[in-house]
Amino acid sequence: MPESQLEGAKESLIKRLKDRGYLSSASVEKAFRRVPREEFVLPSTRGGAYRDSPMSIGHGQTISAPHMCAIMCESLDLKPGMKILEIGAGSGYHAALCGDIVGELGDQGPGHVYTIEIVEELIEFGRANLERTGYADRVTLIQADGGKGLPEHAPFDRIFVAAAAPRVPPPLIEQLKPGGIMLIPVGSRGFYQELMMVQKDLTGKTTTRRWGGVAFVPLRGDYGH
Repeated sequence: MPESQLEGAKESLIKRLKDRGYLSSASVEKAFRRVPREEFVLPSTRGGAYRDSPMSIGHGQTISAPHMCAIMCESLDLKPGMKILEIGAGSGYHAALCGDIVGELGDQGPGHVYTIEIVEELIEFGRANLERTGYADRVTLIQADGGKGLPEHAPFDRIFVAAAAPRVPPPLIEQLKPGGIMLIPVGSRGFYQELMMVQKDLTGKTTTRRWGGVAFVPLRGDYGH
């Protein structure tokens, strides 16, 4: 598909996401415009990059549908300067969206996204995508067991898990900063789970809210299925 058609498809997608209430903040809308989703899918599916549906990136993994990425970015209430942990880098697209927002200069300096991927075959794919699109300076992709988090970089202002866990992994709760937010799909290996929002107050107490049904690939590793 020619670049002009891809740009047109992107604008049409953004309009639909705004009309349906998925996109509401200027920062997230700007990120959707600046991050080229076609650079984070397989070359054979590039022409369908702006369809609002998940897409296979091989090895049993997917890139989430754009509306789900919008829901996550909006719900996390991302701000410049924040430090983010993402579990399940996949192709790097959602991390790039987050990096576009938090990588701007904030009160504590520029923010950063640490994203973990356990599937070895996707590591170089994700890193190459981030480097090619200019997001490698604000997104660090690490191969590890995501359920264990990254204690060496904790605490995190926001944590997002892009894979379904049977329960919220305790290490991730520990690594969430007071005042922080975590989003995680919880449920079975099948393609239906509930999205949970975990909030930690300034005293360290956590509360959990249910945000409705979602469909994610299963979390792997010690805290996965």
